[in-house]
Order: sequence, then structure tokens, then C-alpha cells
Amino acid sequence: MLAPERTPSGYRDYSDAALGRLRFIRDAQASGLKLAEAGQILAMKDDGESTCRHTRALIDRHLTDIDMQIASLLAAKGALTELSHRADRMDPAECNDPNACQVLAQGRTAGTQPTAR
Repeated sequence: MLAPERTPSGYRDYSDAALGRLRFIRDAQASGLKLAEAGQILAMKDDGESTCRHTRALIDRHLTDIDMQIASLLAAKGALTELSHRADRMDPAECNDPNACQVLAQGRTAGTQPTAR
């Protein structure tokens, strides 16, 4: 793409086509696509190719990524919720290990020490 013309005062003067491309890039990024992916779509358009299937595949991949992130966040939330419930059940007076917190000592009862390996 050619550099935009300049006005007499030195400002860039973008064509309507360039502004349309910039709007497309902004919209693509707002939809979750990466800049490189928007560039791929524009390159395909420049070559006269249809981009609907390609764009759909990109969107589906991003949906899969989001679903995986949601699953990971839900698992983390579940673990933190369990720790919160454990903290509610524990007596702070029994927390006397200077090197550990009984809330975080998963799988051990208060007072037992982990074995060294």
C-alpha cells in the first residue's frame, strides 16, 4: 500500500479506501482477532479471494480458546472456593506452623508435616 499523501501543513491525507481498511482492522481487533489475522484477511481480499470460510475458522479457533480459558478459570475458582470454605472451618488458634498456612496445606491435616524427598 502506498504512503498517504500529505496536506500542505504536513498532515497525512488518507483515502477513503485506506480509512475503510483501518476501520476493518479496528473492528476485527474489537472482535478478538489479532492484527496478523486481520492482515491475512485483507491480503486474501487483495488477491480477490473469498474470506468467509477463513474468517469463520479464525472465529471458531478463538471461541475454542475462550472456552478453554473459561474452563481453566472455573477450575481455579472451584479450587479457591474450596480454600475459602476450608478457611471458614479452621480455627485460627490452631495455625501455629511458622512455615505454612493450614488453609493452604492441601491434603494434610493440621499438625502433620510433609515428608522430605
